[in-house]
Amino acid sequence: MPDSLLVPVDGSPLARRAVRYAVENFPGASVTTLHVIDPVDSIVAAEAGGLPVADGWYERARERAAEIHEEARGIADEHGVELATATTVGRPARAILDYAEDHDVDLILLGSHGREGIERALLGSVAERVVRDGRRPVTVVR
Repeated sequence: MPDSLLVPVDGSPLARRAVRYAVENFPGASVTTLHVIDPVDSIVAAEAGGLPVADGWYERARERAAEIHEEARGIADEHGVELATATTVGRPARAILDYAEDHDVDLILLGSHGREGIERALLGSVAERVVRDGRRPVTVVR
């Protein structure tokens, strides 16, 4: 049984499912959720919506990260599990892998995909990259 789990979260239903899977199936393990703020998202949003990139995007991203972590805490609380949280900035797959290495995580547990439609096609699958490039065991939740 792994002692430490890393569950990357992005607010998607599959990320919430991964948190639930972690707290239900790994009792006693320490669980950390990780949200990665991707600066590319601000550029995509600006291009799509005509928003200025520098217009508070980082503050909004930090607020969204806090909301996502709070959702995960709610799931963990339902199961009596204490949850640690972390937020970082970078490209999601690389940031997940770096965090796992830096914190000696035993298992990465993540949803199979968070983005949908054209974003998923253009940006590729974070889960696929984590599975392919990682040196830690990975469980993908569908």
